[in-house]
Amino acid sequence: MAGGRIVVAGASGFIGRALAAELAAAGYAVVGLTRRPVARSRDARPGEITWAAWDGRTASGWGALADGALAVVNLAGDNLAAGRWTRAKKDRIRRSRTDAGAAMVEAVRAAATKPRVVVQASAVGAYGPSGDEPLDEGSPYGTGFLAGVVRDWEASTRAVEPLGVRRVVVRSGLVLGDGGGIWPRLVRPFRFFAGGPLGRGRQGFSWIALEDEVRAVRFLIERGDLAGTFNLTAPGPVRQRDFCREVGRAFGRPCWLPVPGFVLKALFGEKARETLLTGQIVRPARLLEAGFAFRYPDAAAAVSALVRRGPRGGSASG
Repeated sequence: MAGGRIVVAGASGFIGRALAAELAAAGYAVVGLTRRPVARSRDARPGEITWAAWDGRTASGWGALADGALAVVNLAGDNLAAGRWTRAKKDRIRRSRTDAGAAMVEAVRAAATKPRVVVQASAVGAYGPSGDEPLDEGSPYGTGFLAGVVRDWEASTRAVEPLGVRRVVVRSGLVLGDGGGIWPRLVRPFRFFAGGPLGRGRQGFSWIALEDEVRAVRFLIERGDLAGTFNLTAPGPVRQRDFCREVGRAFGRPCWLPVPGFVLKALFGEKARETLLTGQIVRPARLLEAGFAFRYPDAAAAVSALVRRGPRGGSASG
């Protein structure tokens, strides 16, 4: 199947860059959508990706690229982690995701030859805060702002299905990798012997290594018999405090200084309550049933590999 065109919205982000590299290495022609195509083209590695301009809201200027494409991948959305969740920020979080999804549908609807698959990004936040009960793809949507956003995000590209296009929704856990995402923020305190859990650390911590994240997306693109929702999380979810201990063990540093919940709530408000102090125990049931093999199924292996590689640069956006 290698050699077809794959259009990626959000290709300049942390996951998008890694996915573009994975797909290009497999022989696909990757086209990234960005507001800054000239600047992105200067930074691109030869043969890895080409860039097309878009406004983040419509199919204007790039929509023809969906015609005859193998896949359209929608990773676009305002950064959840940046800043407090003010009313304006929450509106950007939601609208950036639903507008991008509407643009994907617009492009697919106009295509004479439809793409074979649309991959829609999502997150395990769909399940809302949960306790000890393991969750899988059959679990219902949860409550709260983030669960509502994710529900709308997933629905934003549903209209491609009546057009005869296979659609895959990937509910990602916390993605751990070099150069961006949550990993640099998690490990920074350990470098100063100040590592510790967030709050009591009992919240579920469902994660996936960046390498497995992009391999799983490629796997789902290539498996034409698979459709619907898939959890992209490692088979070994842990409690946040247990993950903290693994990081400390890998660094040879203690995990001893918890960040009090009231401090996080004072600093981040609703974001702390929904993302830092609560979590989920999510299992990738459908991905495992489909035969996907994780390279990093447990936290110890993933953390050790990341610590051995050492720090790299920060994430990009746009």
